[in-house]
Amino acid sequence: MNHHIGIVEDDPNIRNIVAAYLKKEGFTVTLLESAEAAWELWKTEPPGMWILDIMLPGMDGYEFCKKIRMESEVPIIIISAKDEEIDKILGLELGGDDYLTKPFSPRELVARVKRLFKRSNIRLAHTEENDARVTVDELTIDKEERRIFFRDEEYEVTTKEFDMLLILVENVNRAFSREELLIKIWGDNYFGSNRAVDDLVKRIRKKLPDLPLETVWGYGYRLRDEGETS
Repeated sequence: MNHHIGIVEDDPNIRNIVAAYLKKEGFTVTLLESAEAAWELWKTEPPGMWILDIMLPGMDGYEFCKKIRMESEVPIIIISAKDEEIDKILGLELGGDDYLTKPFSPRELVARVKRLFKRSNIRLAHTEENDARVTVDELTIDKEERRIFFRDEEYEVTTKEFDMLLILVENVNRAFSREELLIKIWGDNYFGSNRAVDDLVKRIRKKLPDLPLETVWGYGYRLRDEGETS
């Protein structure tokens, strides 16, 4: 795992404090004042993680996050003065793996960086140990290329939509509670409500209306294998 971290923050005080704490823990950091500069770094020497401010001059953090997610699953921690729940949900839905509201403890940020690198290592090892494709009934997921096929047609999905579908396909017919899915997809430090899970399911159902993604009333969701008898 590449432990080089790109810090995209236009406030020099925050940028330097975060860098000092991360360097003390042995991480390599590159400091950037804008998303445009970060994008240039991505094309030449891509970091293994981003710490990304949202309110940046020029291209904002949301747009940068979207551009990165079109190319990579590299971990992204969003830091922002925006503390409304809708801002946090938007940041995560656009591909952020974690969200910290300013002001924050640099030690907490370092702890989250370490935890996210650990999760990424586990996820990478899991992918390498298993077959590249998994199929349930008419749904096929290519785990290496992160592509979704249903009835031989490819569908574009977001990072979180892909993560949920992969969890459900690899555990077909198993019912997951909303809380389980929240932790598996957003991490155990997610600060919002499990409404994010319901919203994610709604979007998947809109894209794949014939997918047997069932609601387990009062509990959560499961993907039913229509080839199996009840």
